[in-house]
Amino acid sequence: MAVVTFELQRREVYAAGREFGPTGAYERFDGRLHYAVDPDDPHNLEIVDLGLAPVGSDGRVHFSGDLCILAPRDPQRGNGGLIVELPNRGRRRMPRYLLRAPIGSQGTAEIPPGDGLLLHRGYALAWIGWQWDVVRSDALMGLDAPLAFQDGRPLTGSTQLRFQPNVAHTTHLLADLSHQPYPTAAVDDPDATLWVSDYRNGPARLVPRERWQFAREQGGDIEPDSRYIYLAEGFQPGKVYDLLYTTHRAPVVGAGLLAVRDGTSYLRYATGPDNPLAGRVERVIGFGISQTARMLRHFLWLGLNLDEQGRIVFDGVLPNVGGARRGEFNHRFGQPSVQPTPSPGYLPPFDDAGLLARQRALGGVPKLVQTNTSAEYWRGDCAYLHLAPDATHDLPPDPDTRIYHFAGAQHDPSEPDPLQAPLDGSRGRYRYNWVDYTPLLRAALCNLDRWVRDGVPPPASVHPRLDDGALQPREQVLADLAQRIPNLHQPDIARLPYLWNVDPGPTAPEGVVRFPVEVRGAYPAFVAAVDADGNEIGGIRLPDLSVPLATHTGWNPRDPQTGAPEQILDYKGATHLFPLSGDEREARGDPRPPLSERYAGLSAYLARVAQAADALIAAGYVLPEDRAVLLADAELRYREAHHT
Repeated sequence: MAVVTFELQRREVYAAGREFGPTGAYERFDGRLHYAVDPDDPHNLEIVDLGLAPVGSDGRVHFSGDLCILAPRDPQRGNGGLIVELPNRGRRRMPRYLLRAPIGSQGTAEIPPGDGLLLHRGYALAWIGWQWDVVRSDALMGLDAPLAFQDGRPLTGSTQLRFQPNVAHTTHLLADLSHQPYPTAAVDDPDATLWVSDYRNGPARLVPRERWQFAREQGGDIEPDSRYIYLAEGFQPGKVYDLLYTTHRAPVVGAGLLAVRDGTSYLRYATGPDNPLAGRVERVIGFGISQTARMLRHFLWLGLNLDEQGRIVFDGVLPNVGGARRGEFNHRFGQPSVQPTPSPGYLPPFDDAGLLARQRALGGVPKLVQTNTSAEYWRGDCAYLHLAPDATHDLPPDPDTRIYHFAGAQHDPSEPDPLQAPLDGSRGRYRYNWVDYTPLLRAALCNLDRWVRDGVPPPASVHPRLDDGALQPREQVLADLAQRIPNLHQPDIARLPYLWNVDPGPTAPEGVVRFPVEVRGAYPAFVAAVDADGNEIGGIRLPDLSVPLATHTGWNPRDPQTGAPEQILDYKGATHLFPLSGDEREARGDPRPPLSERYAGLSAYLARVAQAADALIAAGYVLPEDRAVLLADAELRYREAHHT
């Protein structure tokens, strides 16, 4: 077996022994999985550079990574289901998305139970560290990936760093976010180049080499440093910077894919005493959010859902807000956290049939439920989950998959403070989108498990389509919104994100990418059409849209103070409140009917919300347990819209 052992480092009673209904109390296990994989095994041949990593006396490549488990203390009281989340940039996000825990818990060592939905139902939960460049801590989970060598020496090659600052600064780490960087091979490298442009993939201007250096500023001194870039004049908010340079450290990035496969297989099949879940697991759901949703898509595209013994790993997979792309998860010098940089992750296939083709040929195809929001459509790629690459027709549904569009929602499910600026300094021109789609996501996961467990198909896919007019070109919907929301600041169409048509070079199939990737154009962007209020159709509409207090979009222009106000933020949407009264409507020149004409008062409003909630529950898109959540959120938003 590819997992040699689980090194248990901590075992404790979870949540102070709280009882979760019929399941009872839970335990938490933290430790490290130790892997040993055969680089010549046919199940591992898709992993780039695995054959260049050192092997032990057993002929296997060894590495290790983090594992965290929550499991019922009484094995007999579990339901046999295991949900494995791939940590997003090291963070456990399942509590926020599936347990409705506070948003601030995502970057801490704590795993808050929230409302305990999955625990009451008896699931075991696990998180497997997979990302090589996470700076690990009690809160952040990662992987010690093996390094690749050529003739005993570290591999060297070119890589690209792209960033768009929100605040001015002079020193920038050579990494996406705060991850481990790819250091430059030489701080005085004369061939390294820095380019600046006004928007992503726009015309770029070369920054002369003498104006910047591989260094950082410390205590007023500029010190050479292979991990940083320093620009004395400062990196300007809103500008896009691309650094092309040579690095000499090559972790086997795709070892993370094997950690996901083999760590899950170990929890499912290993019978030894070191496996906390030995004999408990009957079925497994793989879950990922955003980055790790794209990771799961990549995993399936490579056909990795069979372990080295040919056994199925995931029975069901739920990638949330991954869109139609993959990512930098399996090429030399890959940066798993990168999102906007053109890379092999932009290559087709986009749709389910293409994504699952290799897995179907090998066997072990899981049930697949993909959930997305307006934000993934507005970044340009999500429509191609169900739209032909030439954008001429809708694709037929796959019987083993479901695709759900959470209409009018942003990438993350609402904000605790719609006006609060994120930690990265980004800010939107408008208040952030308040639509909380977690009730839809929770139902999607439970329906997927019932599909796997009992063979009961989930509700039909719901997403915008060309044939019913609910899927339209992005520029058309922008024009429609301009007619519905007064004084709406319109982003520049040319400077919006797109699904780029890329050529990563002739050696890309072997995992060696030519940077910068050649951008040959873009696929036309299609998004959900909107109704008379400016709210999206063609998706699952929560009461926020069916009984609205506002217009909700999956995009939000950048605040002028952060630069590039003609561009939109990554991930964030906006909520545009309706006028309160006829007088306010007239003063604003707002074509949308005011709240005073829509609802006779809070009770009348909540009665309509209850009807909408009951319809969603009857259709299977919301769990009965979340009816009260929808009503409580509706009352909160009603009072907020009325300033009471």
